[in-house]
This record gives sequence, C-alpha cells and structure tokens, in this order.
Amino acid sequence: MTCLRNLIDEDSEINAKPLGPVSCIDVENVERPNKKVFSNGDLYVGDFKEVLPHGKGKYTWSNGMVYEGDWEAGKMTGKGLLLWPSGERYNGDISGGYLHGFGTLTSPDGSMYEGQWRMNIQHGFGRKKYSNSDVYEGEWKEGEHEGNGRYFWNNGNKYTGNWKRGKMHGRGVMEWVNGDKYNGCWLNGLRHGSGIYQYADGGYYFGTWTRGLKDGKGVFYPAGSKRPSLKKFCISLGYDNGPKSVLSQCSSLNLEGSTVKKRSVRRSVSEKISVSGVLRSSGRISHKSAESSRHSDSSRESMHHYSSGTFSFDSDGGQSEVQESTAVVYEREYMQGVMIKERVRGYTELPKKAEKKTKHHAKETKKSSCFGIFKGKNSYHLMLNLQLGIRYTVGKITPVPKREVRTADFGHRARITMFFPRRGSQFTPPHKSVDFCWKDYCPMVFRNLREMFKLDAAEYMMSICGDDGLTEISSPGKSGSIFYLSLDDRFVIKTLKKSELKVLLKMLPKYYNHVKEHENTLITKFFGLHQITVHGKRKVRFVVMGNMFCTELRIHRRYDLKGSTHGRCTDKDKIHENTILKDLDLSYEFQMDKSLQKFFFQSDYRWRSVIPFKRLVACGPRTQLR
Repeated sequence: MTCLRNLIDEDSEINAKPLGPVSCIDVENVERPNKKVFSNGDLYVGDFKEVLPHGKGKYTWSNGMVYEGDWEAGKMTGKGLLLWPSGERYNGDISGGYLHGFGTLTSPDGSMYEGQWRMNIQHGFGRKKYSNSDVYEGEWKEGEHEGNGRYFWNNGNKYTGNWKRGKMHGRGVMEWVNGDKYNGCWLNGLRHGSGIYQYADGGYYFGTWTRGLKDGKGVFYPAGSKRPSLKKFCISLGYDNGPKSVLSQCSSLNLEGSTVKKRSVRRSVSEKISVSGVLRSSGRISHKSAESSRHSDSSRESMHHYSSGTFSFDSDGGQSEVQESTAVVYEREYMQGVMIKERVRGYTELPKKAEKKTKHHAKETKKSSCFGIFKGKNSYHLMLNLQLGIRYTVGKITPVPKREVRTADFGHRARITMFFPRRGSQFTPPHKSVDFCWKDYCPMVFRNLREMFKLDAAEYMMSICGDDGLTEISSPGKSGSIFYLSLDDRFVIKTLKKSELKVLLKMLPKYYNHVKEHENTLITKFFGLHQITVHGKRKVRFVVMGNMFCTELRIHRRYDLKGSTHGRCTDKDKIHENTILKDLDLSYEFQMDKSLQKFFFQSDYRWRSVIPFKRLVACGPRTQLR
C-alpha cells in the first residue's frame, strides 16, 4: 500500500498553503495506468511516473473541484486550469501546488485579477477589475496595493501615484470627474502634506493638508489670475526637479499606453482615497474590493473655493493663457479644515508690500530695542520653531477623543517628539527656519487644561501662530530668560531652565487636580510645556502661560513684590503710568496671623520644593474691580 500526496485541499483557503491534502491510494492493483479512481471518490486521468502523477493530467475532486494541467512528481507544477465549485476560475502558472508566477483569476461576481502571484497571493504587477467595475493596475505586495499604481473608480474619478498597504501613501495625483485635481502628498489614504489643488474653472490652491483637511497657510489663485511658476513652487516644497519629481517614484511606469503581455502587467497604478484594503475573502482566493470614500468627493474643496466669489468656468481646465488684469490672490490660513483667516492681496503688489513691510518692521525693531523680532536674529528662528511646534501639537491632539487623564499622561516620558527638517517631511510642512526637534510634554493633560480654562483650540493657535507672530519682550531681570507676548496679549511664553521644567512637571498632577476641583481659580494658567532642540545640541524649553493683565479694565499701578526691602524702591521722578513699582513703593500692609502663615508655608509649599516669594500685583479703582 502506497500513499500519494495530492496537493489540492478542498477545505483550505489558497493563502500561502499548498493547494491540497493527502489522499491515500491503493496502487498495488493499478489496471489502467492513465486513469485512477481513489477510495474517497477523487478521479485522476493523465500521465504517471511510476505511481505519481507526472506530465499532463486532470484531477477531479469529489466536491466538484477540478485541476487540469501540468504535474511533476505528484505536485501541480507548470501551467494549469483550476475550477472551484463556487465558480471561481484560475488559469496560469502553478508551482509546487501554489499559485505562483503569472495567472488570471476570475470570480462569479465579475471581478478579475490578471497578473503576478507568489505563494497564492497577488504579488508583483497586476491588474484587477472589481465587482463594482473599479479597476486597479499597478504593483502589489502580499495581496495589497503597494508601490506605484493607478486606480479608476466607476464614477470616473482616478488616482495615479504611490501606495502602501492598500492605501494611497506618498506622492500622487487625484483627478475627479468634475474636473478638479489634487497633486501632492498622501498619508494612509488621505491628503497629508504639501500639495496643489486645481479647480475645474482654472483656479489653484497652493497649501498643506493634515489627514485630509486643509491645515496651515496657503494661497488661492482664482481663475484668470496670474499664477507663480509651478516649478518654483514644487522646488519650495522640496521637489528638487520641480513638477517632474512630484511623481518621481512613478517614473518607471508608462502611465498612458503600456499593455499587458504574457508575463508582465501594465505598470500603471492607482487607488482610492480611503481604501481599507485590497483583497476580500471570497471562496478560496483572498481578494478585497476597494470601496469609495467620502474623501474622493471634491465638494468639500469646492465649498471653500467658491466662498470668495463666483468664477467663470474654463473649458480647457485652466490650461489656457491667463490675463494679467486679474491680479488678486487670497492668502488663507486653515485649522483642521476650517478657514480662520483670509487676506485679499494684489499679485503684483504682494512681493513689494512684503519687502516694504519687512524693512519697516526691522526699523521699528531696532528703534524699540528688542521689543520685536525680525529676520536674522536667533530669537526669530526660535519663534518660528515654537509656532510650528504648537501648530503641530494642537492639530495632532485636538482630534483625539477627550478622556480622563491617567498616571501615564504625566511626567517627562509623556511627550510627543517630532523632527522638523527645513524642507519638510511626510508629517511636517517645509519652513524657513533651521532644522529642529520638537518635544511637547504631557499633551493630553494640557489639552484638558485648555478646555477647563474654556480656551478654544482655534483661538489658541490663531493667537500664537498667526501671521503677525509674537513680540519679544526685553527682560529687565537677572534670569536671562526670553519672553514672548502674543499679538492679542492673551499669552506669555517664557524660556525655562532644565531645573524649572522638572519642577513644573513634578507640580503638574496636583496643579491639574486643583484646576479640576476649583473652576474659578485665580491661579496662574499654564497651557503647555515644550522643548526645542536645534542642531542636535542646544535645547530651549518653554512654558506657555495666560497673561493675567490682559483685561479691559484700566490698570493704574503695577507692583513687583519680592518680599524684600533691599533695593526695592523706585525713584519718584521716574514713576509714570507704565512703571512697575516695587515693595517699598506700596503704601499698604498685608498682615496675616503668624500661626496661619506658618501653616500655609508648611502645608502648601512643602511638596513644591520652591518658595514663591515673588508677587506681581495690579491695582485699579474699587468701582472698576467690582
């Protein structure tokens, strides 16, 4: 009695397994060498080599599955045709019982894959038509779209570019059936990074996106307006060779007219905007069908496009010559898809105005003696880095569902770290500062604190990260810290020493609980702790605080109280409305019971390891303070 290994398994999926089980065959009494009926009802008709199928043959399983083709030493090897009872059909290369090589799989639902296989999985170049008439042609890896590819939706939309794990990822071009087009970066099936959005009427938007939504600064050029050089814009985004390098990774593909040959597939590529995967389990062959996503609809872009007025439709898709008479452009700023700022500028006047403004601002800075920031100063780059980091952090943490903070959310290990190269990256936009590393401490804690203080994320970003930037305040003290003041005076940003950062992180859990328990507390408001590392060496730490003197009330006198009498007075001749007075200038005495004072020092300051002897007080008329 001899056992023949049959390599077709009627119960197993064709998924990195041999195609069959082991059947036991009695080969002692083989009457007809070209035909054999097995005890389990299977039938083989064909060539044998000794007792094993070898050469050409047809094997029929008792469940109705059929293989007809080449055999080698009892294994399906060579070319053959596989038919499943479900109606699926494979015609192509097989090796050692696996779908391996080039072949075509057709399903009864109308889907068809033609291309390369590796161990029963689509791998290499291939073209698949889905049951809903969508078509993908390009590179596959382990059963998913990966590499360069092109995807055609049944509604007429088309994507050409890079893929990763079944989703649009990298650089690519999305074309909508209404004529709109996006050319730029993608991440996990969503527009993410720098890009150019072209509207059907010829208008253009140059900007950045985050997870499918416009985010950050950009410029909109209406139809008929003079646009900047596309080559210069692409280079500014980090594409060295201009528009040609936007899809540089697709350069090896003939996206227009290549044809499927016997052992090759059209090397064109594409996919949809939010494809969760490529293969759907159906019968024995694993193949997912791509589904349309809301992100493939350009209506959201069109709403922002037409918000500034009505533009005529250009039948040439914006490729016709434009007239320089329409010289209006829109500088816009978005946060999570919502436009928070828009400025109308003249195209020809924009560079001159910007240059004039820069010169004027530099002059004012010199006159005001460090009361502002201008290009060329280290603090200017520091300010840009700070704005970029805060914009990134708030944009990343805001969409996360709110939850209660945990112990792991506190401490120096609870942080977000991101590198910001000057030329931009997959996750960060290009910028005009130096390369730096951004570190945000306890992001979930400060996100909840900002909500407790009733501070809207959009307002927070507009105040600190707006076009007008921050104002640098000269520090008359001995700390050597740099202070920044937001344009609306709502926020003060101060540089910290490493020891100060450690103290704040240590205090943060009790500070958080205090704010949570006392909604109307007058304690200093902290909104964020950050660190910037430049050139891998220099580290600058920041704390963002609320400005307690940002009020509609008129402040008549300001006092800086340190609890000391040594040198704590101001020359009477130098006192004016904006002078900050000192301890001996205060005509009031604040007294407290000594035992109560001692109790407060022991119970309140013991855990902080600091003595807050310094106070800043503002005074106004009693009628105003009521």
